[in-house]
Amino acid sequence: MNEVFANGKFSHGRQVAELEKALCMFTGARYVIGVNSGTDALVLLLRACGIRPGDGVLVPAYSFAATATSVVLAGGRPQFVDIDPVTYAMDPAALAAAVTPASRFVMPAHLFHQMADMAALTAVAARHGLVLVEDSAEAIGMRQRGVHAGLHGAGGVLSFFPSKTLGALGDAGAVLTDDPGTAELVSGLRHHGRLGRTLDDFPAISTRSALPGVNSKMDDIQAAVLLAKLTRLDSGIHRRAELAALYRERLAGIPGVRRLPEVIDRGPGSTQVFYVYLIEVERRDELVRHLARHGIGTEVYYPTPLPLQPCFAETGHSPGDFPNAEAASRHAVALPFHPDLSERQLDRVCEAIGAFYRGRPE
Repeated sequence: MNEVFANGKFSHGRQVAELEKALCMFTGARYVIGVNSGTDALVLLLRACGIRPGDGVLVPAYSFAATATSVVLAGGRPQFVDIDPVTYAMDPAALAAAVTPASRFVMPAHLFHQMADMAALTAVAARHGLVLVEDSAEAIGMRQRGVHAGLHGAGGVLSFFPSKTLGALGDAGAVLTDDPGTAELVSGLRHHGRLGRTLDDFPAISTRSALPGVNSKMDDIQAAVLLAKLTRLDSGIHRRAELAALYRERLAGIPGVRRLPEVIDRGPGSTQVFYVYLIEVERRDELVRHLARHGIGTEVYYPTPLPLQPCFAETGHSPGDFPNAEAASRHAVALPFHPDLSERQLDRVCEAIGAFYRGRPE
């Protein structure tokens, strides 16, 4: 950070370039393009992949709002798909049933601790001629059969929001891709459409604004922070796995706890990363209030499925259209979870949950 202050280059500078190269090494991506948020990364990726006004983009019904709002901001139209109740990711069978003549893209999201079934989703995309991009914002460190999240199709994204597994001190994000054309377009779009100001191995086309871009350059201060934290990422991921195992041990058998996270084996070279620890419970909202009274924070992911959000009312969906997404929205809650969480704190969370469901809330 002192180097950034000394040289006066506060965005699109040396620290960003170093972070992009370090993330290429970590993920195996040919290109990483730093931008100012994970949401911008999704919008710019869709634009670089050629989205046209009105193109249908198949997205999961259960995810953060940006998964679908990014489609609208890029000019497309979200088409919602129900999720698998175990992985919380887009269900391949539901995807196949949701394809329409207007569908041109499919964008699964990797949520919580593991990736969607990319082999099955890729097969459906190929069968219907869909461009596959990934909302891999939460998925740094996750791999399926040796391929990092975001690199199974045309490209993917990372979010570095402070709560993420690799978090900045503010907003930041990145696009991952192995395609040089996509990378060059994203790099130009993030800087007012100025093609040519890209990674060293891109051809210099022009330093003028060749296409309508935006100002989405990554801040060099955030890049400096992320470079420092990247050296601790593997140890943080390991600690998250330890905490997840402790939670599973302590919560197993408590009445009212409907579901604990399950790890699906996707084959050799597949890895999971616990970004949050999400469980499903009965009387979820009552439990949240009970834990809050005892000074224990939680997060509800996600209280309303995307198709039932007011901003997507024009899609015409109603309750009952996406049963798995709606069930998750009623029952899912994320517990305190970060590498600095102590075992004593974790025990306190589990004891409070047990007391609530055994009728001894105080």
